[in-house]
Amino acid sequence: MEKNNIKKQKHSKRETASRIIMCGPITVWTVLFIVLPVALLVFMSFLTKGSLGRIEYRFTLKNYAEIFNPAYLNVLKESVLIAFWTTLVTILLGYPLAMVMSKLRKKTSGIVAIAIMLPLWVSGLIITYSLVIMLNSSGTVNSFLMGLGIIKHPLQLLYNSFAVIVGMVYMFMPFAVLPMYSSIEKLDPAVIEASEDLGASPARTFFKVQLPLTSPGIFAAIILTFIPCIGYYMIADMLGGGKSMLIGNLIYRQFTVSRNWPFGAALSVVLAAIILIMVRIYTSRGGSMDDLA
Repeated sequence: MEKNNIKKQKHSKRETASRIIMCGPITVWTVLFIVLPVALLVFMSFLTKGSLGRIEYRFTLKNYAEIFNPAYLNVLKESVLIAFWTTLVTILLGYPLAMVMSKLRKKTSGIVAIAIMLPLWVSGLIITYSLVIMLNSSGTVNSFLMGLGIIKHPLQLLYNSFAVIVGMVYMFMPFAVLPMYSSIEKLDPAVIEASEDLGASPARTFFKVQLPLTSPGIFAAIILTFIPCIGYYMIADMLGGGKSMLIGNLIYRQFTVSRNWPFGAALSVVLAAIILIMVRIYTSRGGSMDDLA
């Protein structure tokens, strides 16, 4: 008995040691680069801005109260509106594409998935400049429409909310298509066949059967599109021409131009809280975190 106990103790110690060795590096990395920076950001959000951009270690709630300033609420409103329209257009365009991919052969759908992911492999700066060339007054789109005689004068497609939404849709389309494709691919074809055998029309089958069953993928696409849109300030700066101010632009300017780090930290904490709430809603509706990954 004593020998067995000693063997069990040695075995448990080895298991503990192996777990520490396996989990140690990732734990240290998580603490150093995720937990500590977030904790520092939260701590900074309760401090006070001093003269010349210095931080004074005086506790205050003024940074969070300042968010309710009408000027900043308008920025939040515009951010939500642009993110909403971007997400809506991305889902409406991405879901049919995901359906087509699910009906292709594995090899072909893999090639299509790689083509969809190409924007992620190209510098966002290059893509944004390409859109500037396409959308300006003498760009590709206006030249094409004028060449066909559809318009007589160039359309104002650049430096407005429309240009920002176009850029956002192009950038975040892969984040919407892939989770929806994963959800549609897991759908049992027998369920669709059973609905059709019971006399349901294709439209009724789609809205009553397929759409509810693939809703986790749709909600994952919404999260992966809506959240980055609010904080992606580069497209708003370059395609919006400074006319479209998103919360990401506001946070960036607080840390750089205004040198108001505590207020920028408060805005970042609020944005992070919105993200966590949306993820919580997603998981409570039965969504899988694997789809978000």
